[in-house]
Amino acid sequence: MNILIDDGSNVTYITLDGHVELHKYKYLYFVITFTVYILIICSNSCIVCLICIHKNLHEPMYVFIAALLINSVLFSTAIYPKLLVDFLSEKQIICYSACFVQAIMYYTLIYSEFLLLAAMAYDRYVSICKPLQYPTIMKKTTVCMFLVLSWLVPAFETTVAVSLYNKLCSFTLKGIFCNNLLYNTQCVRSKPLSIYGVLILLNVAFLPVFFILFTYSRILIITYRSSREVRRKAAQTCLPHLLVLINYSCFVTYDVVTVRLGSDIPKTARLIMTLQIIMYHPLFNPIIYGLKMTEISKHLRMLFCQVKSH
Repeated sequence: MNILIDDGSNVTYITLDGHVELHKYKYLYFVITFTVYILIICSNSCIVCLICIHKNLHEPMYVFIAALLINSVLFSTAIYPKLLVDFLSEKQIICYSACFVQAIMYYTLIYSEFLLLAAMAYDRYVSICKPLQYPTIMKKTTVCMFLVLSWLVPAFETTVAVSLYNKLCSFTLKGIFCNNLLYNTQCVRSKPLSIYGVLILLNVAFLPVFFILFTYSRILIITYRSSREVRRKAAQTCLPHLLVLINYSCFVTYDVVTVRLGSDIPKTARLIMTLQIIMYHPLFNPIIYGLKMTEISKHLRMLFCQVKSH
């Protein structure tokens, strides 16, 4: 157990032991990670600002996209600042309580993305399959309710899960930030925690995915019988959401398989996969929505043209 003294009181620290040859490559790690973090903030914030500024983007679909991109920035901010500090520090440690807070933020933002994608799928279903009822169903209050629930439900369920952790016996985490690896550091594995973890996965991951797939299958069936223009519109708006869903599902599958099932993956491979996930996904969303969503793409081109002209 690592105990450090701070202002006369004992403070428990957890060692983050997932780094590989940090003493040799710490500046390279730092530069690459810092550059990616800036790109994540700039790319996501740029599209969010465009959605806020242009009135023709003040529709539920674009509001949900903005929420998804804000989620990516918050997700990165929960990990990157501490990661950057660790790269340049002699010891890669984190305070016991701060580790649990980081884990809560990490999983809250992961699960909220599934709920946001489910809300977007419902919005597309109503827009394409029930266009006449769309204004009455997707009201401002409905959109706000979806947004609030998408963040509050995962936050509540993740906080409850953390409260079920037993006393920790191991204070070395085989990762570069705090996540479900904490499960393997308990003195005694908590059965209630294991059961509750499965329920969380069902509630805020599997059920939203099933709902999304069901919704898009209904859209596919209805648009197949419609005109070519309707099929084209459906493909333009639904394809980016499906791409994000597939990408994100792979991300969560990796997290569950390697952490919960304790897969024996070499340290270097684990680090590469972890860095790829926390760097790749937050950049994937703005690229997909910036390129595939026609209205956003149009405003981005106009913005770049204005910048070039100046």
